This record gives sequence, structure tokens and C-alpha cells, in this order.
Amino acid sequence: MFLLAEGETAAPGGTSYLVQFLPLILMFVVLYFLLIRPQQKRQKSRNNMLNSLKKGDKVTTIGGLHGTIMELTEDTVVLRVNDVTKMTFERSAINSVVSSSEEKQNS
Repeated sequence: MFLLAEGETAAPGGTSYLVQFLPLILMFVVLYFLLIRPQQKRQKSRNNMLNSLKKGDKVTTIGGLHGTIMELTEDTVVLRVNDVTKMTFERSAINSVVSSSEEKQNS
């Protein structure tokens, strides 16, 4: 045991619970700002991009295929790959919009 000066009393647990859990709380805060929050922002921007797809947009799929949107439903996209070939994809397979149909009208 350790010696206490006159009038001092030892805390039952030695240290408070806040001091014991402080490193765990700090690790969670750091993980939130470094991992969770940026991932939520990327997911939100991807959902906005998928919701704003329009007929005539030039897009790239996750597999790297480039095409122009010909038809659009709630969960599928029909892309024109060349003059003759049309391919149907899930809407979530779209990776990025290369050029929007609005950009073509403005040019």
C-alpha cells in the first residue's frame, strides 16, 4: 500500500472513470473525423450524382466503359456505347459523369 499524508483519503478506484475512458473517447473522436465523416461526405456526393443523371449525359461505369445515357429508369440505365450497341446497367454501376447534357447546350 501507499502512505497518505494526514487528512488525505484515497479514491475507491484510484482514478476516476473519466480519466480511464478518456483515451477511448479521444480515439473515437479521431476515427470519426478521419474515417467516418469523409466517407459519409463521399457517399452523399455520389448519391447526388446518381440522382442527377439525365438522358444525354456522357458517363463512365465502374468497369471503365464510356457511354451516353439513352434511357433512364429508377434503377437501370441504358448506355449507347457506339452507333449500334446499347447496354443496360444498374444505376449504381455509374462511376462518374464525364460531360453533362447541359454543358453541351451551353457550348
